[in-house]
Amino acid sequence: MNEVPGLTRATLHRARISRDARFDGKFFIAVLTTGVYCRPICPAPRCKKSNVRYFATAAASAAAGYRPCRRCRPEVAPGSPAWLGPSAVVRRALRLIQEGALDEGTVDELALRVGIGSRHLDRLFTEHVGVSPIAVAQTRRLHFAKQLLDETDLPITQIAMTAGFGSVRRFNEAYQATFCCTPRETRQRRRTDPAPMRDEQVSLMLSYRPPYDWDSLATFLGERAISGMERVDARGYERTIRVQHGYAHILVAPVKGSHALRLQVSRAEPNDLFEIATTARRVFDLTADPVAIADVLSADPMFVPLVARRPGLRMPGVWGTFECAVRGVLGQRISVSSARLLAERLVRRFGDRIGAASNGLTHVFPSPEKLVNANLNGIGLTATKIAGLHALARAVLDGTVNLSAQPDEVVKALNELPGVGNWTAQYVALRALGEPDAFPCSDLVVRRAMAGARSTLSIEAMRNRAEAWRPWRGYATLHLWQRDEEADAKSRPLDSERMDLERA
Repeated sequence: MNEVPGLTRATLHRARISRDARFDGKFFIAVLTTGVYCRPICPAPRCKKSNVRYFATAAASAAAGYRPCRRCRPEVAPGSPAWLGPSAVVRRALRLIQEGALDEGTVDELALRVGIGSRHLDRLFTEHVGVSPIAVAQTRRLHFAKQLLDETDLPITQIAMTAGFGSVRRFNEAYQATFCCTPRETRQRRRTDPAPMRDEQVSLMLSYRPPYDWDSLATFLGERAISGMERVDARGYERTIRVQHGYAHILVAPVKGSHALRLQVSRAEPNDLFEIATTARRVFDLTADPVAIADVLSADPMFVPLVARRPGLRMPGVWGTFECAVRGVLGQRISVSSARLLAERLVRRFGDRIGAASNGLTHVFPSPEKLVNANLNGIGLTATKIAGLHALARAVLDGTVNLSAQPDEVVKALNELPGVGNWTAQYVALRALGEPDAFPCSDLVVRRAMAGARSTLSIEAMRNRAEAWRPWRGYATLHLWQRDEEADAKSRPLDSERMDLERA
């Protein structure tokens, strides 16, 4: 495969010469004379144009027989942006693979989730990605294993299991075929040892494409942080999370002088690290392509000053889909501060208390089992919200709502629950499922911004205008939310009641 969807060879050549970090992860450069493939930002001396091939993914580069560069480390490049390839089916399947769909499932199951047959899915991947879905998944696992070898002191046996390989022998064979060396050799030649960590912590670097507006994202999360479970301060974003056998503690913060965030995980089993790192990439929106988003939104004059002000705006995610749905129900038609207060009461009463508090974090968010029959009186909830939370927990437990399904299926299922409106369903798709085109058209801030001088604007008229924002309507919504919060901060105290807003 010698071309990348959406980019001509001339464009790829200019991007390679520029070493612009905004292209990092969008394509990979393979050198015929060395047999190595690199990221666009690789500091190695440039080679002749005639000796270069371009690939859309690291998996396609490896399938063509090239090995990863040890200098720029392609395994830590940002993930493929959502617009990769002209096929919507391929985009959805790639996202599901990045979220672990093939770690436990099969290609047949993946194909069923995207609505086609497995053979057709293989054909689409060969056409648009250059390799099969299985090859993409295995490359993802191998790259994560190499990152663990380079950045942690975990035993190689644990790394093999953490990366999803059933045996050390199979891991060694796949690793040597891809990197032309053994895992032990990789560890022996790493240039620096990982910094010593306390309490069996693991520290990983998570790359992104610049620009990245960390301040806006941290402010957004900080205003909604649930005391006892989350904290946002100068150290970064810190919280407790539920894992397979208990809980873990994470801290995420920007790395000075680098286009990356540092993820620190403690109290987690090695087998949990892959899922934690994958979720962190979604929560902090690390695969987004801010330049592509800005190009589309700037075509609407309303967004020109907003994009110029915050060119690196990212979607602040929520760690768990059920947690996001609960927070959405709690926040319907009340202010941000009021919704946070309700969430804090809910967590204190029904969240699992952790054994040893860390930096004031004492609880984990309640599970569906804790809320399905919980007595929610006395927290400050209306009868409608109590019924909505009970219905939500029950639907998740009995499978009526499958929170791992496609965003449109989750939205449809949530819409059918009592006490859960379309705004909440779109909010979940946007912040918990990472759906960039989710559009809560009933949001009052969005309606007010789109109406402008007019007092009213129909939902249909809003949807028609928002067609031009696709596939980034979610980011358009976030820009409008940010503008409204900035204006509100200038005119009213931060903790004032905002009963006119239907969001948390």
